[in-house]
Amino acid sequence: MRHKNKVKTLDRTKEARELMLRNLASSIIIYEKVKTSEAKAKAVKPMLEKIITTAKKGDLASRRNLLKVLLQPQAIKKAMEVLGDRYKERPGGYCRIIKIGPRQGDGAKMVQIELV
Repeated sequence: MRHKNKVKTLDRTKEARELMLRNLASSIIIYEKVKTSEAKAKAVKPMLEKIITTAKKGDLASRRNLLKVLLQPQAIKKAMEVLGDRYKERPGGYCRIIKIGPRQGDGAKMVQIELV
């Protein structure tokens, strides 16, 4: 039974799941919209919100905290310089999930997660 277990495992081990979500967050920051499954999008959304909130501060400590999470230097640079300024006045809700239908191969629910 899964009583009080809130983590969606996405059928992966902890290390593989964390790396996959970090890579997905980096891709969303770089490309600003990504097509993925609904479960992955729902799992990465809180992580992405926290990353952008950290980037809004714009100081050295924030950059070092982003280095711990994001794997690609290009994503860190864009988060600090572009997205931090873009969402300076916005209190939250930086990304949206749009449903786009089932995947052709296995029928998984596909969505597009994008920055607002």
